[in-house]
Amino acid sequence: MAVDIDKFVAYLGKQAFRGGHGKGKCGEYVRKALQAGGAHFNEFKPPHYGKEYGLTLERLGFHEITVNDPDHFPFIRGDVMVMQPHKGGKQAGHVAGYDGKYWISDFYQRDFWAGPDYRNQKPRAKYAVYRY
Repeated sequence: MAVDIDKFVAYLGKQAFRGGHGKGKCGEYVRKALQAGGAHFNEFKPPHYGKEYGLTLERLGFHEITVNDPDHFPFIRGDVMVMQPHKGGKQAGHVAGYDGKYWISDFYQRDFWAGPDYRNQKPRAKYAVYRY
């Protein structure tokens, strides 16, 4: 099934909270944005937690790309990051889409890292980026 990246990022941007932190609903917001882009979850159930989105993205036609340094990588519109929990963090992890300027989940992130604990720890082995 095709995913319209423009519709995906447009929906994500319209729904996300600007100016602050998310509400722990990154998986829900990204799922709804993927659906707005044409993704169907008829044959499998979408994951609940952000950290579980890798296989779902692959089933939708995304593929994992190598990103050694997310602070200096040329991401493109429609890239999706999946992050495992940081040390001491909640079990849910994180998922967000890139609109060409911002990483967005249920909120607009200031950078790739979904908050100060991720930013301080920069868990390199704990994230993956997917491209359509």
